[in-house]
Formats: sequence, structure tokens, C-alpha cells
Amino acid sequence: MGSLYTDITENSPALPSNPLDPEEFRRQGHMVIDFLADYYREIGTYPVRSQVEPGYLRKCIPESAPNQPEPIETILKDVQSHIVPGITHWQSPNYFAYFPSSGSTAGFLGEMLSTGFNIVGFNWMSSPAATELESIVMDWLGNMLKLPSSFLFSGGGGGVLQGTTCEAILCTLTAARDKMLDKIGRDQIGKLVVYGSDQTHCALQKAAQIAGIHPANFRAVQTFISDSFGLSDAELRMTVEADIAAGLVPLFLCATVGTTSSTAVDFLPGLCKVATEHEIWVHVDAAYAGSACICPEFRHFIDGVEDADSFSFNAHKWFFTTLDCCCLWVKNPKSLVRALSTNPEYLKNKATESKQVVDYKDWQIALSRRFRSLKLWLVLRSYGVANLRNFLRSHVKMAKVFEGLISLDSRFEVVVPRYFATVCFRFVHADETDGGDEALGINNEINKKLLERINASGKIYMTHAVIGGIYVIRFAVGATLTEEHHVRDAWKVVQQHTTLLLSELRK
Repeated sequence: MGSLYTDITENSPALPSNPLDPEEFRRQGHMVIDFLADYYREIGTYPVRSQVEPGYLRKCIPESAPNQPEPIETILKDVQSHIVPGITHWQSPNYFAYFPSSGSTAGFLGEMLSTGFNIVGFNWMSSPAATELESIVMDWLGNMLKLPSSFLFSGGGGGVLQGTTCEAILCTLTAARDKMLDKIGRDQIGKLVVYGSDQTHCALQKAAQIAGIHPANFRAVQTFISDSFGLSDAELRMTVEADIAAGLVPLFLCATVGTTSSTAVDFLPGLCKVATEHEIWVHVDAAYAGSACICPEFRHFIDGVEDADSFSFNAHKWFFTTLDCCCLWVKNPKSLVRALSTNPEYLKNKATESKQVVDYKDWQIALSRRFRSLKLWLVLRSYGVANLRNFLRSHVKMAKVFEGLISLDSRFEVVVPRYFATVCFRFVHADETDGGDEALGINNEINKKLLERINASGKIYMTHAVIGGIYVIRFAVGATLTEEHHVRDAWKVVQQHTTLLLSELRK
């Protein structure tokens, strides 16, 4: 340690005397805000998908960290020169891939406040405001979604901010597992069965693996085009009854409102009825589409949630709040606490012992947690419910415009119904009426080539899915800066590349 001390004091005269000097923070903070403001002013000019090759950054960055301090001016120049080219610009108005990660000034500033305070809010005592604001904001959101009172703190339930849906599913699955094992015996874990559909996010399978569910007891129940790829209660019932007949124990169902591949919606009322009959924990994953359900015209998509055990959506997807921010509500918080709590001596305090406070460390996987509610609070207050609804509606309207443009070009078709702001479409080259699997394979390959060409252009960015064996291109509207002219321009890009590809195929 002595040599390090000598190196710093004798050879680093420019070393800041205080890493949290208020005036230096003010100076550098203004520079970073200006940098980001310029980035957003110019973001539409960047190739949406990064054009770099793997390993590019190692060629640009020194092999070791600097021994002497470097000024923020130099660092920001390197960010512009080396980092920005390697970013896929999720906030670009021409970004239509995956699902949106919509940002906002309020979300960014809330994140800044949260980071600036830098609290570690594992229990109430560690920062009372963090716990209490989270409880309040989760009740606000629950009311906006018209969730049953049983999901709110006032009704005996409660909400918590997780990092991602993956965490929300794992926490609820763990709670369901322990509740069932308390009933049938810990040595019976090998009999527990977890259910989703073949469209359910892979987070469910990962959570099942982590929770110790036998891999053979994970069920991806088949969905069909006749149900628009939503999970039907009839298929679930057949699968559950077959498992019971085989001596297995149904445990957990993850029902989805807005699947990743096509935004399909599982039929909650029927699924919950089957689950109730067999004491299956139902978690409703509305990671993408839950945001839209604050609008009265979309609320019906979560009808039946009153019979579920838990519900979640990602505010960092389509709710103008920065990553990460997953909103999870549970009817029975005690089940989470029983499965996830620890109570070491060094965390004991009078507030916890009074049973009058929430200790969120017992509602999640990790001990430490960020002040996520601050950014969500800023979003809700800065825009208000009415404006948030109108933002979401504007994205749905733009998706309808894109869907209409597709219908005017006979070369294309919309593959599945559009419920929200994501359109799944494809170019149809080979006639599948008589061609069968061979024609389908040709169409799949051509759409794959078409999408890669479009994305390689950098003008727009979309991603794909395979639904019922059909390769579809997904067009997800949701970036905050997207306007209708961006949508119309995107369709022109699709048509241009289709025409070029067709001309090559004819040669």
C-alpha cells in the first residue's frame, strides 16, 4: 500500500481532492447533460442498429487503465468517437425492434436523482422515503390499471419494483414453490410442474431451472393460429389433468398479456378457472402490454386478473421510465416474505419489529436495492395520467397506419391480429396454397434475407419471430421520438428493399 500512496501523492498533482466536490460535479454534470441533449437532437441521423464488428472496441481502447486522471472533456470525446458507434440506438425514432424502451426527460431526471442520492434501500430503516414512496407509487399505478383492491396495500396485497420481469417471475415462482412444499413435503419438489404456453417468454423456463423444478416438469403448452396463439383453457386443462393422472403436482402458471413474439393474449378468465380448481398459482406477465391497460379501451385485455395471484408489467418498456423498472403486485405478500426473507442480527431494528413497515429486501432476490420509485414518481407527476394515455394511444395509431400501408401492397400480409402497437407481417413470394412446407420454407428464407438487408442499411431496425412455423417481421412502435412520418418512411424502406430483392431473385 505504501508504494501506491507514494505514486498517487507524488505523481498525480491533478488528482481531485474530493471525488464528490459540489462545484466540480456541477461543472461536469452540465457537460454531460449538454452531451446527451446534443445526442438526442441528432439521434435520428445515426444508423439505428450499430454497424461495428465484434471486437471493435478493444482496438480503440488502451489495454490498461490510466495511471493519471483524465479530464471529462477527453473522456466525452472518446464516448463520441468510440462508444456511440457501438450503440444500437433504442431511442431513435426509427427504432422498431424487439419492444420499445421508451425514455423521457422525467425518467432520465428521476434516474439522476436516484443515482445522486445513491441510497441502498433494503429495509424501511435504511431510507424510509424510498420504501414509502414505492408503496405509494405502486398503489397509484394499481389504481390506474384498475387492479382489484386485493393487489393493493389497502386491500392486503401490495406492489414492489423489481429490476425485470425475469426477477418478478422467479420471486413469485419461489413463493408458490415454498407454499406448495409446506403442504406436500419438501422431499416432493420433483413432482412440481410449471406451465406456460409455447409463446411464453423464456424467463419462465429460466426461473423454473433456478427454482429447482425438474426440467422434465416444465410445460410449454401448444397454442394455435385459431386462438391467435393465445393459450386456451381447454389445452391447459388437458395438460394439467394428464400430469395429475401421472402423479405430478401442478404448481405455477405464467399467463401472458402481450407475448414477445406476436403480442398474443392468453385467455385469463378461463385459465384462472382451471388454476383455481387445482390450486395453481397464476402469475400474469403483461411486461409489454400492461402499460396500455391504463387506457380504458385496452383494460379488457386483463379482465380475469382478479382471480390471479400476481401481476407484473415493465415500466421500462412502454411507460417512459428508464431501465430497469418492473412493477409487480401480489395478493399475498406474506408468501413472498416467507420464501425470500432473512433476518440477520445486523439488520434488526425497532421499525421492522413493529410490523408496521415494509422491508422490501424480503420481496426480492437481492438484499440491496435502488431507489427506483423516484423515477416512476417523476414520470407520473411530470406527464399525468391523461397525457400518458395519449402518448400510448399515439403509438397504437401509428401502428394502425403501418398496418394500413401493408394492406395496400398485395405482396405482403399481416400474419396475426394487431392488438397494441406491434405489427407482425411478412412478404409472400411463394404460393403456399399448393406448395405446402416447401413454399413456406421459401417464404421464410426470403423474409429472413429481407429483414437482414433492411437492418444492415441502418435506416430502420426491426426484429423477427417464428410463429406457428411462419417467419414474421415485427414492427414495434413505441420509441418516444417516433412520429407518423417515421412510420411512413419505414414502410418505404421495406418496399424499396423488397423490390431490390425481387429483382435479384428474377435473375
